[in-house]
Amino acid sequence: MKAPVTLKNKRRIAIGFLIMALLLIALTFRVAWIQIVDAKEYTEKAIMQQTTDTPIEAKRGVIYDRNGKELATSTTCYTLWVWPSQFTAGKEDGEIKAMSAEIAKILDKDAEKIEEGVTKKQHMVALAKYLDKETADKIRNLGYTGLEVFAATKRSYPLGSFASQVLGSVNDDNQGRTGLELQYDEYLSGVSGRWVMNHDLSGNELVEGREEYHEAQDGLNVVTTLDEAIQHYAEKAIDEGMEKTGAKRIMCLIMDPETGDILASAVTPGFDPNNAIVPTDKDEAEKFEKMSNKKKTEYLSKMWRNPIVSDTYEPGSTFKLITSSSALEEKAITTTETFSCNSRVTIAGVTLHCWSHRDHGTQTIKQAVGNSCNPVLAKVATKMGKKTFYKYLDLYGITEKTGVDYPGEAGSIVQSLENVGPVELATIGYGQGISVTPIQLLTAVNAIGNDGVLMQPRYVKALTDSDGKIVEDYKPVTVRKVLSAKTASEMRDIMEYVVSEGGGGNAKITGYRIGGKTGTANKVENGKYGSNYYSSFIGMAPMNDPKVSILVIVDSPKGSYYGSIVAAPIAKTILSDVLRYMNITPEYTEEEKAAIEGNYTVVPNVVGKEFSEAAGIIGGKDLKYSRPKSARDDDNFTVVDQYPKAGTKVKKNSVVYVYKE
Repeated sequence: MKAPVTLKNKRRIAIGFLIMALLLIALTFRVAWIQIVDAKEYTEKAIMQQTTDTPIEAKRGVIYDRNGKELATSTTCYTLWVWPSQFTAGKEDGEIKAMSAEIAKILDKDAEKIEEGVTKKQHMVALAKYLDKETADKIRNLGYTGLEVFAATKRSYPLGSFASQVLGSVNDDNQGRTGLELQYDEYLSGVSGRWVMNHDLSGNELVEGREEYHEAQDGLNVVTTLDEAIQHYAEKAIDEGMEKTGAKRIMCLIMDPETGDILASAVTPGFDPNNAIVPTDKDEAEKFEKMSNKKKTEYLSKMWRNPIVSDTYEPGSTFKLITSSSALEEKAITTTETFSCNSRVTIAGVTLHCWSHRDHGTQTIKQAVGNSCNPVLAKVATKMGKKTFYKYLDLYGITEKTGVDYPGEAGSIVQSLENVGPVELATIGYGQGISVTPIQLLTAVNAIGNDGVLMQPRYVKALTDSDGKIVEDYKPVTVRKVLSAKTASEMRDIMEYVVSEGGGGNAKITGYRIGGKTGTANKVENGKYGSNYYSSFIGMAPMNDPKVSILVIVDSPKGSYYGSIVAAPIAKTILSDVLRYMNITPEYTEEEKAAIEGNYTVVPNVVGKEFSEAAGIIGGKDLKYSRPKSARDDDNFTVVDQYPKAGTKVKKNSVVYVYKE
């Protein structure tokens, strides 16, 4: 007998039906909302799940020297891709393991790593990059479903460590990491292409799916101002200099004073950008391997660094060219005015000594620069006054960055005008108490060779496309007028005197008018002057119409440390090669002609001279010098006698013996 349907039960049934109806209405509404309102969103999500968008690497542009020689290029290589769902479809674990092992053997990689890659829950996985053609062909010959080899590019530096700090390197993604590779990365990189493909959940291409292939746009080429031959001469000379001097490093910068073009920029030791994360020296490589990750990062950063642009140093006596030219231009001094040395000068109660142990006597500014007399240049700076002196520091660009097209340019370290006292002004006058970058100093001195016009330095002159057509032509940039042509000419005369008659004689080249200035400066270590030195030579040639300028800096040489002894000979070696390479015809004086014909020269008088000065003068006469055993490690003595005597005619390359007390 059925239980009677009570009113209460009827209500429950009605409520149940109502709830079901409401749920059905809500569900219907939701479906309709998804199909109509949210249709676009969900369609896009479905398409995204079924679409693979694979980037296609663009070919990186070539970096050339100014004459079209390849310094950095991109070679064809191959990338191995796997579609895990296709590769593993229908295969047992053992078969997948065996296939992975075979791939690993060809690639010389760990089999477990390969197996991990081919079984990833991803649509596509890059198993290996930068494969050569032989390896790529072996992979293709396996015939495995789901494996594909695509052409790619790898950065190559055909000359190895050549100009490495300038060119820089790229990372594993072929993006600029340092140097010009980084500076011009947006132009060199090009525009990546795309491969768009629709697939099912198993990774198989849909019959009616969409497939698009967008070609990559190759990067632009960079044409540098570097001259491969001149860079080679510089690198060869500083490598030899490292062996002779035992220095920590040597830097050399060579420029065109008229345009600001950097013809060579060499630093030793360098690195091989083909394998930029490993030091080229075997012993250093072993030390590197044992370092912590933090120390490795610090080491690499220092190794990749271009100190010519990114480091500062005290210029020492080379800065006397800036001081003397500023004073002449301002008419604070004249070329005929004389100054006394007295081997010291007292400024604001502080005695400043000359580098020499003897009194240079009464001198013109030409003689003072030739003798590198500190007291005279201190007086000259004082006579100008700090406001005027600083005006020329500004004009020469010493107080600002040069704007060279290179990443990480450092600025100078110059005391503010307000904080400069009489003593500080005097010491800056002879190159102490101020720090500049090598490129700042040579750029400034270039104005002397360019009739007083300051040019902006540059590493790159143009961008070209794959057909060699110029896309961007960078013209030389004039910064400002610093000196009159008259003052510039007077300074070139002074610089030539330094080499022909003064302490810069070891840079003299018979038949060529060479001008320059040597410098020797204590290195600041741990906040105070230490026992190591920067030995330098700055110069240009030919002095009647300078076509090339040079700065050589020897960092912490062992033994002799004066710029006249250490740096000037390196500059001479480089300039000898460069001037002949540039087809600059030698012009001989009557004395030089006679000396060449007779293969003789006249011994100069160096008695009473400081040894470093004497060495330069002797070298300027195509002679060699020798000092007594008791003075082998002593650069600071006065020559009391010499043999042969002054005025003696001897064969070139003969030895002049100098003696101390």
